[in-house]
Amino acid sequence: MICDTIEVFAETLPRMGAIAGLDLGTKTIGVAVSDGLRSVATPLRTIKRTKFGADAEALLAIAAERELKGLILGLPKNMDGTEGPRCQSTRAFARNLEKLTDLPITFWDERLSTVAAERAMLEADMSRKKRAEAIDHVAAGIILQGALDRLRYLGAA
Repeated sequence: MICDTIEVFAETLPRMGAIAGLDLGTKTIGVAVSDGLRSVATPLRTIKRTKFGADAEALLAIAAERELKGLILGLPKNMDGTEGPRCQSTRAFARNLEKLTDLPITFWDERLSTVAAERAMLEADMSRKKRAEAIDHVAAGIILQGALDRLRYLGAA
C-alpha cells in the first residue's frame, strides 16, 4: 500500500518494528534501517541496480530478514519543490514494488540528503574511495532519520 503522506503511513504501522529508508539512484539503491523503536537510522548497504525484478528481490530479502514494517523512499524533488522525471521514476518504482509486498510504502523529501551525507563523511575524514562506496546508504540514513523524527513527532515512533 502506498501512503500519500507520512501521517497516513504512521497510521498503518504497528507500534514497534523497524522500517527502512531507500535512496533510489539510477545505478544504486542506498538502504538504511531503523531500530525496532524507530529512534535511530543506520546505513546498511548499497544495492547495485540491474533490473527491477532483481532490485525488488534484494530489497524484499532485506525486509524479510530484518522483519521490516514499512519502507520510506526518498523523493528527489527539485529545489523549488516541484517534481521532475526522477520523482516520476521513484513513484513508478513504488507502484511496481507495491504489487510485490504488503508493506506500507511512503515518500520523504530527500532534497540535499546527499549533500548532508557527503558533508558528514568529510567531517569524519573518510577517504574519497570510502565516501564513494558509502554515499548512497549514508544518504538513505539521512532520509530515514528525517522521517523517523517526523514519526516521533506524530507519536508513531
